[in-house]
Amino acid sequence: MRPARLLAAVTRPARLSAVRRAWLLAAALLAATAVLVAGPSTFVYEPAAVPPPRIPPITATTPIPRQKPTPTFTPPPAFTTTQREALTQSLRDYLDDRPGSLSLSVRDLSTGLSYSYGKGVRTATASIVKVDIVMSLLLKAQRRNRPLTSTEKGLAERAITLSDNGAATALWHAIGGATGLAAANEKLGLRDTDPGPGGAWGSTTTSAADQIRLLTALISPESPLGPGARRYVRHLMRDVAPDQAWGVSAAGTEAEVKNGWLPRDVHGGRWTVNSIGIVRDSGHRYLIAALSERNPTMQDGVDVIEHTTKAVTKALARAAATER
Repeated sequence: MRPARLLAAVTRPARLSAVRRAWLLAAALLAATAVLVAGPSTFVYEPAAVPPPRIPPITATTPIPRQKPTPTFTPPPAFTTTQREALTQSLRDYLDDRPGSLSLSVRDLSTGLSYSYGKGVRTATASIVKVDIVMSLLLKAQRRNRPLTSTEKGLAERAITLSDNGAATALWHAIGGATGLAAANEKLGLRDTDPGPGGAWGSTTTSAADQIRLLTALISPESPLGPGARRYVRHLMRDVAPDQAWGVSAAGTEAEVKNGWLPRDVHGGRWTVNSIGIVRDSGHRYLIAALSERNPTMQDGVDVIEHTTKAVTKALARAAATER
């Protein structure tokens, strides 16, 4: 009801009760107040506020690590089948006119190339076993955590530098003879070496491959022999008497060498001539073992060893140079 009508109803004659009139008056007053306060109704359109653009927080970025160049693998030089066969044929041609047999093994430590000839041959060691005996003595002393005595050092020096047989016999007994040598050789990784019977240390049989294993035990950090013991044996081999410095030393300018030579009744007095050593030449370092038997004379054996070892090291060096 509008306020004017409410007010007229309130002021009508007394047919309205006092309570009714009071109620109508109050309602009229309230309605009038509401109109005055509200005023005319209006609607204003306000577009929704556009939020400011979101700026991503600035953070320190981790620099992308520089890609390391992929390492290039340089394969070791190859001694091809053709080169190997040509070398083998040249050795056969040389040996065809000479009686006896030869087993030869060469490893170039500088390039990883290797070559073997006459792999099946096993022969008596003669005096090259003296290196094995001294190494066995050093292993025994090392196991007991003691240095060599002055007597042992004197015997070892004479056995290798002078090839003294009496000194070698004394050391043979000191290591426990054949049993002691066999035990030491097992530790040194030898596979084809059988100690001589009784006190016949010179009749120990071996292969060129096993002698390469023995030489490896003189240069490898993984050897059962400690570094001091390895250096000691090699020092003795560098200091052999000049008249005993032949053999594999012909293949280089520097050598640590031990030779053995022995006429054998089993071969009708023909000579077993052997040579083992570590040889350096023109930036190469070789392990060389050459074993020969049934040579008519000792010098024949020396000539065969020197000629063949030089031929093999030159062939290996040429193969390495071709790959560069």
